[in-house]
Amino acid sequence: MSERFLEDVLTQTDSLRASVANAAHALSDFSRRLELILSQDHKNIAVRDTNFAADFSDFCTGLRQDTNQRLDYWQKTRAQLRAGTDKEGYELGLAVKSFVSRAKTLSRAGDELSTAYAHFNRFYKNYTLAKLPVWLLTSCCDDLNNLTGKILFLSRELAKKTEKQRGY
Repeated sequence: MSERFLEDVLTQTDSLRASVANAAHALSDFSRRLELILSQDHKNIAVRDTNFAADFSDFCTGLRQDTNQRLDYWQKTRAQLRAGTDKEGYELGLAVKSFVSRAKTLSRAGDELSTAYAHFNRFYKNYTLAKLPVWLLTSCCDDLNNLTGKILFLSRELAKKTEKQRGY
């Protein structure tokens, strides 16, 4: 484990956090739009948001592609971090602490995505105007939550090894 490798991990952690936060924001927007569509349908008003189903489908497809790429990267990275010996490169204590901090921030972004997903599902259960790929969204949210948990665990595990090696 080198300083350059850890810098790449930190960059990827920040990138994943931004992606998850953007997905949560977009999902909140879709919830708002869906709520408006349901209100219009309930009042027998013509639904004005005719692009909702297509936009949502595009969002889910893009999120799945992004999630798959990130899952591949993190699977390799986690294996590489765990393969290091206890004496290898653990003098990078500050970078490891930064990784822990960023992993916690990533975890909070994951929580926001879970909240946005639950809010969306509350409205979706009453939506019958078009078929939406909610199963794809569910899959992405589950994968991102699992990945976030694994990254958080890995960061804490790495911090423990670093502190143990440094004698704290």
